[in-house]
Amino acid sequence: MRVFHVTSDQFTELDALPETLPAAGFVWIGSARREFEVRAAEVQSRLQRWTGATLVDLHVSDLLNNQLPSHFDTTFDYDLLVFRRLAAAPGSAVPGDGRQAVRSATRQALEAIDTSPVGFAVFDRVLVTVHPADCAVRDFFAARLAQRGQGAAARLPAGPADLMLRMVNHMVDSYLELRRLLARQLGELQLELLNPRSHFDDWALLLEARNRLHLLEDTCEDQRSAVQEWIDALDEWPTEADKAAQRERELLRLRSRDVLEHVERVLGHVRRLEQSIETAVQMHFSALGHRTNNIMRTLTVLTAIFLPLNLITGFFGMNFDFLPLIHSAEGFWLAFWTMVVVGAGLVAFFWRKRYLGGSTR
Repeated sequence: MRVFHVTSDQFTELDALPETLPAAGFVWIGSARREFEVRAAEVQSRLQRWTGATLVDLHVSDLLNNQLPSHFDTTFDYDLLVFRRLAAAPGSAVPGDGRQAVRSATRQALEAIDTSPVGFAVFDRVLVTVHPADCAVRDFFAARLAQRGQGAAARLPAGPADLMLRMVNHMVDSYLELRRLLARQLGELQLELLNPRSHFDDWALLLEARNRLHLLEDTCEDQRSAVQEWIDALDEWPTEADKAAQRERELLRLRSRDVLEHVERVLGHVRRLEQSIETAVQMHFSALGHRTNNIMRTLTVLTAIFLPLNLITGFFGMNFDFLPLIHSAEGFWLAFWTMVVVGAGLVAFFWRKRYLGGSTR
């Protein structure tokens, strides 16, 4: 568990939970899920002393639940936001040459769609965040805010809600990076699927891709609903009389709408990827049916060409002594050239009708 004191111009990490709230700024408590479970009583005691309120038992259970979807809830004393982040970094795998490399890279991109919840309890001057054990968001923001507190140009968060929105926006940015990776890998898979020389047979990969995209779509829809509920609750906050506080409130609204717009971008792109996969599968079967029709048309034309030739050879192959030209020296050549002319005529006829060759000249 890490504890930080944040003011308008200073970011300090504390050794332990303070007995009382500092006179200025706010306190950020960042904890792993297991550590928060062990020290929940201590955190509740400090919250009671600092704010006069504690986390509801149901919300404590939500913060400890590793399977909880993104959602928002509010009480008179604090707001609770659970937001699912990517459990693993999306990476930057680039498909190599060959079908196996493309499919391997696609599987790596799909495996990156693994999420785990991060919980935020937002008080007036306290922010409690509960992260998974392998979550790097807390350490990333601790290092980033420490640099800003040492004189960087960017300003520090004005309050717990501001810091929460920055962390949520950072998590949504990882979804935007994953979106680009998925588009690249699934594009390569679609090219292989539509390649006429490729004998695609890895349908389990396509099924996994569709299921993973459905999972990502459900996650983004929950995220959008949670952020929208937060925006609605933000509009219900009491009106600030101070102009500086009003400006901070408006910046919170702007940042919240920006986060919502990013989530909607990810959601829209995921839906387009789902549609493109379904379209690629339909085009694959259409192309496969078209090639099958071409093969059957060619075989039918060849059968139609050799059918009259078989009729001629069958006629002269009948076991009778008195057949026309059967005892004539010119009979063979006459039958031969008749078959050549008939065969060539049929080939020319079918070629003119475009039953042979390509569909366009």
